[in-house]
Amino acid sequence: MRFETVIWDLDGTLLDTLQDLSEAVNHALRACGMAERRIDEVRQFVGNGIRMLMRRAVLGGEENPRFEDCFTQFRTYYVQHSQDYTRLYPGIQETLATLHQMGIRMAVVSNKLQTGVDTLYQAWFRNTIEVAIGERPDLRRKPAPDMVHQALKELGVSAEGAVYVGDSDVDIQTARNSGLPCISVLWGFRDRETLEKAGATCYVEQPNEIINIIQGI
Repeated sequence: MRFETVIWDLDGTLLDTLQDLSEAVNHALRACGMAERRIDEVRQFVGNGIRMLMRRAVLGGEENPRFEDCFTQFRTYYVQHSQDYTRLYPGIQETLATLHQMGIRMAVVSNKLQTGVDTLYQAWFRNTIEVAIGERPDLRRKPAPDMVHQALKELGVSAEGAVYVGDSDVDIQTARNSGLPCISVLWGFRDRETLEKAGATCYVEQPNEIINIIQGI
């Protein structure tokens, strides 16, 4: 077996969260009297945590005098509506079940707040994935390697034999900074051209392809 541990990104890799994120962004913008954003814009804004998402969505970012109010509106709404439209990508459930049965150790690392990660973990992954790491004060957000290192520590495994799976340029940088090889998925929030420019070298179009890579086939 080529790999024994998989570190997963969450949004755009395991879960399609884009609609719920877009709804929360536009709820906050409307509440603050600002122009709404198209879902394709929100797609490009995600990946670096929710504060950066709102910095990109709000005209003028943090310099806008209503930014903090808008950010609070987003957080409050998203906590209550994070699963209205969110779903597993097709084939993910089966892939996770197969890897779990194979004895592969797995963790999720996400720039979402830890509370949000915990909610989604309990709903979708508690039977197959052991560890879920989100944004919290003691860890730097991706692409810093802190979350990956914490996940490996909580799993009780080393980086040797581990692989990172994600959908974005941020994930490629995170894997690189963590010293892990990266599998880039093509069903997420970034297109192949963006991933290529970020240095992607291994792509999958369907989740079950990851199983073959893990097995070294």
